[in-house]
Amino acid sequence: MELRMGIIVKGLHTVVFRPDIAARVNKRCATLWTMKFSRLITTLFVAAISAAAQTGAPADLGAKVDQVVTSAMQQQQVPAMTVAAAIGDRIVYSRAFGTADLENALPATTETLIRTGSIAKPISAAAAMTLVDTGKLDLDAPVQKYCPSFPLKQWPVTTRELLSHTAGIRHYKDGEIENTRHYMLMSDGFVIFANDPLLFEPGTAYSYSTYGYTVVGCVIEGASGQRFESYVAEHVLKPAGMTHTFVDDVFEIVPHRARGYQKIQGQVKNAGLMDSSYKIPGGGYVTNAEDLVRFAQALMDGKIVKADTLAQMWTPVRIPGGKRSVYGLGFGVLLVHGGKYVSHGGGQQGTSTSMVIIPERHFAVAAMANMERTEPSVVIRGILDLYHIPSPDPAK
Repeated sequence: MELRMGIIVKGLHTVVFRPDIAARVNKRCATLWTMKFSRLITTLFVAAISAAAQTGAPADLGAKVDQVVTSAMQQQQVPAMTVAAAIGDRIVYSRAFGTADLENALPATTETLIRTGSIAKPISAAAAMTLVDTGKLDLDAPVQKYCPSFPLKQWPVTTRELLSHTAGIRHYKDGEIENTRHYMLMSDGFVIFANDPLLFEPGTAYSYSTYGYTVVGCVIEGASGQRFESYVAEHVLKPAGMTHTFVDDVFEIVPHRARGYQKIQGQVKNAGLMDSSYKIPGGGYVTNAEDLVRFAQALMDGKIVKADTLAQMWTPVRIPGGKRSVYGLGFGVLLVHGGKYVSHGGGQQGTSTSMVIIPERHFAVAAMANMERTEPSVVIRGILDLYHIPSPDPAK
């Protein structure tokens, strides 16, 4: 169709064009166009507000957190990170950065799953304490009451001592962390460490041990009558709304699971192989940062354990001689400016993780990187600074 000097020519038909009618039509079209444009602008504005609301943080603060994360990633050559923060009952920040799978150029999203490393320990501790709340587990009974497959030692070992790393069970020996053997049952992993003597009389010293948490997993199974993974899913993950947390089973297809990386002589390489089936309670899950802060929220809100039970977990254990460790039951605990600073980190093949909880502020933050031997705590400290929350001196 074309317009020629007041006449519309359309195909073989000629129609006389009347300028007076055209003016009215053009005016109406302009009005309709203005209305549609206005609605479009309104829709885009609402969409922008909604997108900002997904993090819950003010746009300027969210942008500053973004800068903290991207700066740390660049300095440490981290391929991908997921980061989340919560205040009260709201997730105020949840974003993903970088590449979850470098070989396939797959961008990270907030659903990207990264290995927890040792942040599995607080999850397992919470599961154990739910059994204390229901009277099914006595923290001070010998572990063989619930886990007869763990051999008797020169001194009794209790679940309280396992949870607080005061049981005297050793940590890794050289080469053990690279385990690629798959174990079907929790107690099958005992073959690695259980026959070794204790390092000291339980309760008299602190010595961090991932293997101790493998025994915790066996205790949970014995006290609950369920497989460890099933009990944790029902009594921790579900009440916390942790819908993106799964056992890191090397044989299962786990959607959104990131690839893991390491840095060798300044170059990013694939992480070494590892099967965590021997240490699921101490370091065998995948999750995202948002699920970790949901876990923290659920603990503070009393959705997993009772308030007095949580107080036990977040109180450093005493060592003979009047000393306090910096670990409670499943969590590191410090006093910073008079307030509790509850935390845990993790590191293993292809991952580095950090989670911090500030109970007095009902604040939680987590950062996860798909590269080993990095420092997500740098991101955590930067975020705490932005929220005017003190953090421990990293030099101490």
